[in-house]
Amino acid sequence: MPDISDELRQQVERAFADTTPLRLEGSGSKAFLGEAVAGEALSLRGHSGIIDYQPRELVIRARAGTPLAEIERALAEHRQMLAFEPPAFGDAATLGGAIACGLSGPRRPWVGSARDFVLGARIVNGRGDLLRFGGEVMKNVAGYDVSRLMVAAFGTLGVILDISLKVLPRPEFELTLAQSRDQDDALRIMNVSARLASLSAACWHDGLLSIRLSGAESAVLAAADSLGGDRIPDGEAFWTAVREHRHAFFEPALAGDAPLWRLSVASTSAPLALSGEQCIDWGGAQRWWLSEEPVERIRAVAESAGGHATCFRGDAGGSGVFHPLPTPLMALHKRLKQAFDPGRILNRGRQYAAL
Repeated sequence: MPDISDELRQQVERAFADTTPLRLEGSGSKAFLGEAVAGEALSLRGHSGIIDYQPRELVIRARAGTPLAEIERALAEHRQMLAFEPPAFGDAATLGGAIACGLSGPRRPWVGSARDFVLGARIVNGRGDLLRFGGEVMKNVAGYDVSRLMVAAFGTLGVILDISLKVLPRPEFELTLAQSRDQDDALRIMNVSARLASLSAACWHDGLLSIRLSGAESAVLAAADSLGGDRIPDGEAFWTAVREHRHAFFEPALAGDAPLWRLSVASTSAPLALSGEQCIDWGGAQRWWLSEEPVERIRAVAESAGGHATCFRGDAGGSGVFHPLPTPLMALHKRLKQAFDPGRILNRGRQYAAL
């Protein structure tokens, strides 16, 4: 695919001069997440392709419009992976969308988030300037890297052109265990098991605790013997279903029958006092809720557990998709927005009305 960086830069430059809001578009696989954005479409789908892949260096660089599936196929040929397991939510999902939304899958608590794997990026800011941040090999990255600000910024700070990522080898061996547990017992086991070097995923739903172990076969089998439980025949399919919201728990939200809330709390938090149905992921740190409780109560419960709540799918009742930011933190976000996008033309309001 041709490099259309300059074409994209010129479009942003013209939009800045004309004060025309832009709506950044990839495949649309994550368009449901965040507030609706008005503006002229700026499509990144044509800006696609793997630029450089160095398996020995564990580094890949690709354009933002590159399908995640293409990247995963290239990595699989060398038994490597995007260790943060980005959810795709669609076959056409792109790398840029995964980074802009900052989503990570079940392995996240044990290997790190999407932000932790970003080595560098080229972006176009809201003035139409082409900027490069970070490095393209692991040894070149030191200190805080501005490129990581693009992760979970939802395109409000810049148009991501290409990204350099650290990748990891696939585990030698994996297995998934399941055992019947109530919520209190499941949370206790999740937190006690967190010290196991082979633990790579842990979730609970409807009385069933599922744990994935990864690593050298001997170490995984030894950990499995100590934990107990029944082996799930196709563990990879199970964790893919959890990551991609194909698990039965998510069906009401996908059908529009109930709002889906994502509560991010400390993994050691006690069971949350909310009504509805719950699925616990990330070893207790990510609590998905299908709940009709008032938005204010859901967010108050999340805050009482030291966390925050996002309306991931469905209607937040006009109170905003993302958890309100404290005044000092919002002031910092506004300063960043002013520095990167002074005309407020990039994905205006996708996260918060003030941005």
